[in-house]
Amino acid sequence: MTVEKRRLKPAQLLFEPAAAVEDEEHFFSLEQYDDPEQLLARSTELAVAFRAAADRATEYQAIAAAQLADPKRFDRLTAAAIAEQAGWTEDYARRMVEFGEDLLRDGGTPGEDT
Repeated sequence: MTVEKRRLKPAQLLFEPAAAVEDEEHFFSLEQYDDPEQLLARSTELAVAFRAAADRATEYQAIAAAQLADPKRFDRLTAAAIAEQAGWTEDYARRMVEFGEDLLRDGGTPGEDT
């Protein structure tokens, strides 16, 4: 039996006004919900959106790392230089370069299911 997993559509991420960000109690207007079901639904949408955004940003990081390490570039960076620039370990930078090379080779656009 195949169980289909329900895929939640990520909520649109919007930047909050600077005044709202200063208020520690304010977070994407979640404090406005009195109904726990509505609060759960909206906070779940945001959690899914944040995860999707983080995954997509990571893919873009990997692509950039691969491009910076490309041996065809006269100014290519080493894994150590990429790690320093991104705040990663050198080992993680090497893995991100490999991941980025795979993404570039597959021609996928970050965020797309391939």
